[in-house]
Amino acid sequence: MADNDDTHPEGPVMCSCSGTRRNLIRRLYLEEGKDVHAISRWTGALSGCGGCEWEIADFLKELEAGKHSGK
Repeated sequence: MADNDDTHPEGPVMCSCSGTRRNLIRRLYLEEGKDVHAISRWTGALSGCGGCEWEIADFLKELEAGKHSGK
């Protein structure tokens, strides 16, 4: 499963149903201003089994907090 590890350029897979990776979600949220619904439509994440829902929600909260703290 080397394709799912932290050394992949796009980071680890956050949604195993769609194969959506962490850095893609980061880029869509921070650089393109997409919200969770747009990210889901764009990538297919959050539209399968639902197993990634909390992890992605927590990640977006971290990104939002980072925007306000200047990180």
